[in-house]
Amino acid sequence: MRALQIAGRGERLSVLCLGAHSDDIEIGAGGTLLGWLDQGIRLDVHWCVLSGVDERGREARASAADFLAEAAARTIEIKSFRDGFFPEQGEEIKIWFETLKSRVNPDVILAHRQDDAHQDHRQVNRLVWNTFRDHLVLEYEIPKWDGDIGRPNFYVPVPASIMKRKVDLLMAHFGSQRSKQWFDPETFFGLARLRGMECRASERYAEAFVARKLSLG
Repeated sequence: MRALQIAGRGERLSVLCLGAHSDDIEIGAGGTLLGWLDQGIRLDVHWCVLSGVDERGREARASAADFLAEAAARTIEIKSFRDGFFPEQGEEIKIWFETLKSRVNPDVILAHRQDDAHQDHRQVNRLVWNTFRDHLVLEYEIPKWDGDIGRPNFYVPVPASIMKRKVDLLMAHFGSQRSKQWFDPETFFGLARLRGMECRASERYAEAFVARKLSLG
């Protein structure tokens, strides 16, 4: 399979990262972001977490700062929409998306999958496609008890050292989540190993996305 490169060493790439909750971006696309930085791509990242209050908000800011430590530029935005009630807050979140559109024009958007089982994740996806109509959107996956892992069509191989750093950062920053049965290194390594197998990643790991619309020039 021929590998396509989204940007090369020294090139600048503007990325909008959107997560409903404090650890979503890191779980779904943290290895991809760390890998791009390791390749020498100059990332300009706008990182938005829609529900991050109190401890979860502090975790989100500290984690984003570590994941983006080598970025050329970064903006971290943590909102306080109510966890679990995004569909009921649709108008307020839509208004926020419209203000976001006036502030950023990214090359790539990393956001939730359309068919994610979590209602907050689906609402973010719906508004991404409703708001950003001329952008490359890569929809990441979040493992959870719902059993909603799907069939991705876009793979980003992640070097073993980068995968380890991703998991180490997740476990270091999200103490509020470590009591949850699914939140452990085996879950994150296991999913990445499966995706790495599917795309024959040279170092065994990968993150996977759904790319519903691509333009190849």
